[in-house]
Amino acid sequence: MSEALEHGLVAAPMTHADVDEVWALECSVFPYPWSRKNFADSVDSGYDCWTVRDAAGGLAGYYLLMYAVDEAHLLDVAVAAPLQRQGLGRRLLGRIGARAKQQGMASILLEVRPSNERALAVYRRYGYVEIGRRKGYYPAGPGGREDAIVMRLEL
Repeated sequence: MSEALEHGLVAAPMTHADVDEVWALECSVFPYPWSRKNFADSVDSGYDCWTVRDAAGGLAGYYLLMYAVDEAHLLDVAVAAPLQRQGLGRRLLGRIGARAKQQGMASILLEVRPSNERALAVYRRYGYVEIGRRKGYYPAGPGGREDAIVMRLEL
């Protein structure tokens, strides 16, 4: 069920065979990564989890969506560090929007750290708008917490 994308990329549903590699990418790009178990549990829960690979089979990125009634929740999305700043993040957001529409969703919700300025800029350029904040949502530093900016994209 893999799908050819532009620029020689291929998207495929994430399986347990992908989890270790996805988790390694997660750990390489985020200071407070999800656990390996979070990814395995997402696959087990039947969430809409996808990998994106280059022509050589290398992991270029991934995303995980959860659907609830008429709203998708973007749980996690990442692009491999060497491929960042080349438009792949925006292309993944386009694919995420298309997947959510296929599932009959009216909007996509996500949380992002205020300190993740690059992601915030990408989300804003793509049309996501801030709708609120979750105080102390993320771990930060020794014993600290960071808010989450809640954003929504109407489809």
